[in-house]
Order: sequence, then structure tokens, then C-alpha cells
Amino acid sequence: MTTRFFPKGEIFHICNKSISNYQIFRKERWIFRFLTTINYYNFIQVDKCLSKAIREPLDLPDIMINNHRRIFSLLAYCIMPDHYHLLVKLQSEYSFSKYMNNIENSYSRYFNTFNRRKGPLWQSQFRAVIVEDNVTLLHIHRYIHLNPTTSGFVEKPEEWEWSSYKYFITEKRGLAEHKEISINSIGRYKRFVENQIDYQKTIKGIRRSLLE
Repeated sequence: MTTRFFPKGEIFHICNKSISNYQIFRKERWIFRFLTTINYYNFIQVDKCLSKAIREPLDLPDIMINNHRRIFSLLAYCIMPDHYHLLVKLQSEYSFSKYMNNIENSYSRYFNTFNRRKGPLWQSQFRAVIVEDNVTLLHIHRYIHLNPTTSGFVEKPEEWEWSSYKYFITEKRGLAEHKEISINSIGRYKRFVENQIDYQKTIKGIRRSLLE
């Protein structure tokens, strides 16, 4: 169920795509800037826009590390060449719509300035789907991390640099600190994700053939 209401304590799958499938995350420096934008604005008090703040060295915590000053806890992310996925748990009454406008507008200004272009960058307003149970949460977590393999960019999800998958399979604190992901073993989580690679590729192939 799609929603624009973002109550504190709820979990949402957030995504958006570039206009005309334009590869707005084709270069590493662009992806890094977008992740920095996500991280920078994810605080209840931000006193200046990123374009001004970045003129000095930024001392930002790891994007996956949570603390009480953040607007949300980031449970998973994946940045693809023409779209992004975020899985977030709201922990503040701060307007999440305002936050998303901040990051998308900030990145649009950066991208358009860098590429000397004008006009909108995003296909539409960001999509947000509430995650209502633990089973759905696990499947979305896996779906987000399998995006690069499903699309054929890499063979294994840990080969994709621009997702949170490696954080969960290499950092012991990953599953421990994100208790919403109800698998407490790195090995079990890795098997849970990677055992679905072929199936997810098959489903995507079927969907594509039905649309052709």
C-alpha cells in the first residue's frame, strides 16, 4: 500500500528513478555525492545546505550507524545506475517528505551543475511503501541487496560497491544493531540472500518477456 504519511516508528521502502532512465549514478563520484547527501541531511538539525557545508571537511558518521539525532535508521540501501532503494525506520517526528525533498533537490542541483544541464532529474515523486510485518521486511531487505545481480551487473551481491550488503555480511555490528532484521547470524543471512539469486533473475526475465 503506497502512502505519503510517515509516522514515527514505521518502516518504509523508498525508491525513485531518473527521468527517461538517465544514468544519474553512472560515475562513482556521483554515487558518493548522493550517499553523502543522504547521510548529511539525516539529522534533525542541519544549519546549512550541503553545497556550503562541503566546502569544509565533513565529519559524518558511517551512513549505517544510528544515533538519536538521526531522522531515521537506515536498514538497507542500494544505488543503481538510474535509481535508488532505501529501507528506513523513522525515529523522529521530523517531516520525512521534507527530508526526501532536501536530498533529491540537493542532488539535482549538484548533478545539473556538474553536467551543465537544466530541468528535472527524477521521473516522479519518490515512492514510499510501508512495511507492515517482519516477513515482508526480510524479503524487501533481500530484494534491495539483490538488485545488482538481478540486473546482471555482478554475479554476487557483495561485488557491488554501492549497497549496504557488504556491511551486513562483514560487520558483526550490522545485524546486531539492526535488530529489525530478524536473522542474527551473518552466515544465515548470507545464505538467505544468495540462495535467491537465480529465482529473482528468473522472475525479472518473465516480467520482461510479458512486457515485450
